[in-house]
This record gives sequence, C-alpha cells and structure tokens, in this order.
Amino acid sequence: MSHHPTLARVTARIADRSAAPRSAYLARIDAARLDAPARTRLGCGNLAHGFAAAGADKPHLRGARGPNIAIVSAYNDMLSAHQPMEHYPALIRMAARNAGGSAQFAGGVPAMCDGVTQGRVGMELSLYSRDVIAMSTAIALSHEMFDAALLLGVCDKIVPGLLIGALSYGHLPVILVPAGPMTSGLPNAEKARVRQAHAEGKASREELLEAESASYHGPGTCTFYGTANSNQMLLEMMGLHLPGAAFVNPGTPLRDALTVAAAERACAITAQGSEYTPIGQLIDERAIVNAMVGLAATGGSTNHAIHLVAIARAAGLVIDWDDLDELSRATPLLTRIYPNGSADVNHFHAAGGLGYVIRELLDAGLLHGDLRCVHGGTLREQAQEPYLDGLSLKWRAPPAQSLDPGVLRGVAAPFDAGGGLHCLKGNLGRAVVKVSAVKPEHRRIEAPAKVFDSQDALLAAFKAGALTGDFVAVIRGQGPRANGMPELHKLTPTLALLQDRGQKVALLTDGRMSGASGKVLAAIHVSPEALCGGAIAKIRDGDLIVIDADAGTMDATVDAAEWAARVPAAIDVSANQHGLGRELFAHMRAVASTAEEGGSAVLGALS
Repeated sequence: MSHHPTLARVTARIADRSAAPRSAYLARIDAARLDAPARTRLGCGNLAHGFAAAGADKPHLRGARGPNIAIVSAYNDMLSAHQPMEHYPALIRMAARNAGGSAQFAGGVPAMCDGVTQGRVGMELSLYSRDVIAMSTAIALSHEMFDAALLLGVCDKIVPGLLIGALSYGHLPVILVPAGPMTSGLPNAEKARVRQAHAEGKASREELLEAESASYHGPGTCTFYGTANSNQMLLEMMGLHLPGAAFVNPGTPLRDALTVAAAERACAITAQGSEYTPIGQLIDERAIVNAMVGLAATGGSTNHAIHLVAIARAAGLVIDWDDLDELSRATPLLTRIYPNGSADVNHFHAAGGLGYVIRELLDAGLLHGDLRCVHGGTLREQAQEPYLDGLSLKWRAPPAQSLDPGVLRGVAAPFDAGGGLHCLKGNLGRAVVKVSAVKPEHRRIEAPAKVFDSQDALLAAFKAGALTGDFVAVIRGQGPRANGMPELHKLTPTLALLQDRGQKVALLTDGRMSGASGKVLAAIHVSPEALCGGAIAKIRDGDLIVIDADAGTMDATVDAAEWAARVPAAIDVSANQHGLGRELFAHMRAVASTAEEGGSAVLGALS
C-alpha cells in the first residue's frame, strides 16, 4: 500500500526541517554504544557499589557477560493507574534471570494525578512534573550499569517525561510497560449528568461523590479517553509496547504475562546481541507522524499537542501544529470513546481496539508500516491482540470487522472524514482546538468576549448570574510562564450547562483544557501567552471574537488600527508564586518554551 500523499508530504517536511538536529542526535547516541555490558566500563569500586545489595544477582553483575535491565517506575499507590505496578519489579527480575540477565530497580519518578489536582493549586505543578520526570529518569540511568530499560508508567505527564528522559540515553533499548485500564464503572454519560446537575445546584456533594466513586472505583487507568489512555495509544503507534499491551486490565494473568514478556524482550535487544534496538533510532520522523495520525484518528488528548512536540525535540526532531493540523484533516475519525462518545476504553478494546485501528490506517496508507518496533517486527505485526493459550502468551489478528460500530469503525465508514485536532490561526496568535467531541453546529462562534484572569473568577460570575447571552470566555494568564499552564477542566460542567441551555459559548485560553476536553468549543494553548505580550492580553470585555474550528481561524474583530495600538493588559502572577511548592518551580516558569515548542524548561538543553 502506497502512502497517503499528506502522510508522505508531512513526513518529508519534518525530516528536512530536522536534518541538522537529528543528525547530531544520532551521532551522539552512536558514540555512546558499547557492545560489552555497560558495567564493564566501571572501575572495581564503582561496580562493587553497584551490586553490593544485589543478592542472588551478584555473580551475574560481577561477571562481564549478560545484560542488566534498568527498571524505572512511576509506581505509587495513590494513583489507581500506577498502583498495579507495585509487584512488577519482582516479575521483571525473575524474567530477566530466566533470560540470562538481571534487572535492578534503577529509580522512581514522581507521578502526580491530574484527577486529584484538577482545579486545585497543585495543578500548577503538573506540566513541569514532566520535566522533573525526564530529569529523574536521566538520574536513574546515570550509573552506567544498564544495557536496556523498562519504563513503568501510564498517566498524563508521566509517559512523556519517561520518554524524554530515556531519549537522553538514546543508545539504550527501551520498552514501555503499562498497567491497563480499570474495569468499567458508572457509565460516562451518567457521570457527566451528575457533574452538570451539581454545577447547577441540583445534585448534592454527596451525590456527586457517589457518582465519582462509582466511576473511579479500582486499580487501573481511568477508563475515559483522556491523556493517560491517549499515551498508551501513542506508544502502540510508535511501536514501543509489546503488541496490544495498552488496554489489558490489571491484575489478570494476561497482564502479568505481558510484563514478563517485556523483560525477556529487553534482554534480547541490547547491544550485546544481534537484535540491537536503541530507542533513539526507533523514534524517528515516521514514529512521530504515526503518533500524530493515531491522535487524530482516535480523537485523543489535546495535551499531546504539547507533549509530542517535546518528545520529538528530545529525539532531534522538530514538529509544529501545522503538521498536526494537516495530518488530522487527512485522517478519518474512527472511534467514539468518552468524551467523544459514551463508551469507555474497555468497550473500545472489546470492539477491536488499537489493533483494528492500526490495521485500518495501514491499509489506507495513513501510517508508516515499515516502522521498526521493539518486538522486532513492523507496525503490521503491532496490529495484533495478545491472548493466553494455556500458560503461553500468543498473538492473533484483530477482528476482521468492528464488533461495535457505535464505538469503532473502519476507514470506509468513519464517524467523521477528518480527525480530532485542528490548529487555529489569526490575529490572536495560534491555538489548538479539539473538534471530535464538538457537534458541527457548535464549531463556529461569533460572540462578545467576557474576560477573566482565572477559572475561579468565571465560576464566581456564573454563581452571580452574570454569564447571560452568547459569549466567548477568555481565561488569560494561564500559560507556561505565568502559572505552569494548569488544565481548566473545572470549567467543563459549567460551560456545558450554559450550552445546553441554548447559549452559544466557547473558551479561549492560553492554558490547557484537559485530556477530557468535551462538547464545548475550546481554543486552547494560545501562543504567545498573555504574560509574554500575546494578543490574548489585548482582548477587552465586549470585543467580538470569531472562532471557526473547521476553517482553522480565531480573530478579534476589532478595527485593525485600534488593535495594533492597543497595549496588552498587565498579567498579575503574584498569587501563583508560592504555596504547595510553587516557589521551587520559579526557575522553570522563567525559561519555559511556548506551548507550541513543548512548554518545557529543559528542551533548550536537549535540542
């Protein structure tokens, strides 16, 4: 199957744009390769420290043969998605020994939950936790004891941070090891109904807590299609999982078998063997393009408009929102998973899942099928589902047809001809909009601005009865340099309620919305941000704002001369500088790149 012309064009453009940094990156990782075990570089004192507590693995680590695998984990038992990883190191050590190697827990990385911090001060640390995770991963791998790594992580900033850190050790083979989604709980539509009723004062806190508890009820990833589950999709599209590992539930024999198989595979792909598979070579322009196509085809998280840019830059690749927009407009929307529908990821997986999606996109020429994957095959082999035949882990083809066309469809009859994410441009700068959950009649708005400096100010206006008529809610001072670019998902029930009442409403912000961005039109990640003099800081109450998601435009319809002369409003960030550790991140806010450049404080060193 030949490649779709848009896929070919965008891939070639990225390769050309990235030629110099990619070449320099590949030269660095090639220079770092060592065919002997990494620990043979160490002096005797260094090595003795490295295996002093290794118990039964001491003889192996003392010798000069056989791989040693690093375990870098985001385990903590507050995060439901990461709690199942508590027992993974024991499985991995056993599997590595059986494969003639060893494994050591190299380090833990922080793992905060955006579900817990949503709408709270702690959310202002969320984006920068990705940089901290990247640096923590680098520290974990700094001991020169390891020949490959298994990265244990699932959720929002955690997987991008692990990847960025691992790419600074691009000569090492790396496999991502997930935990899988929790089993299905309260239907998503009912959860949304109760949230909206609470926002309207028609449901008590106890009723809301009961609904939330029935939704988020056990170990595993939250089942809606937010950033965490979008992460798992991207890893499959880039070939960094064992095939079909993304959405197998935790606590099952199949999940444990996949974890064991990942450890065995890591031992087989080190530089000492014949299948050397360094992560820095796997994540090339084709892998990044595949990830962008997968994001569009599944209606994935808006957060990846930031994270994919950062991951790419860590591998010497330069992408932007025009690339994402062009690929999205050429990619059909194949799924309806909440918030883009009512189903959860378990329903999606049962209907055929990512194997079906990958195969459909490959057959349409919309993915690079020749991509090399950690399992040793190409992306065609990635499009399989795992199963247990007795005690043996095996793979088979996904269903020939979707088992639930209300959740999953093929390219011939998609839910929409275009994908989920678009880039917006105009006199307000550049932004991202997620259209997959927004009905066509809500994708364009022309309405006066109501300007706020925080989401709490908007909610206060709602409680005061001031949010009448049609309007565009402008929430400014929410960018990476202002306050760490928190998600504003707290606004979703209120704006959805107003829309359901018949008002035309939209959100315009230099902040993030959420991996669960829903049915209200939201122009987010506006760049440049207000604190840096971005045009969003010029908007005044009553300015007529036009946002057209299909056309890809966003403008303030103010007289051109007046607009040019208007001075951006001063952004007061004094309230965001201290408390809950925010003072420790001042240096990161001060140097953060724009959202379109990845919103990162460490990318300058990686580029």
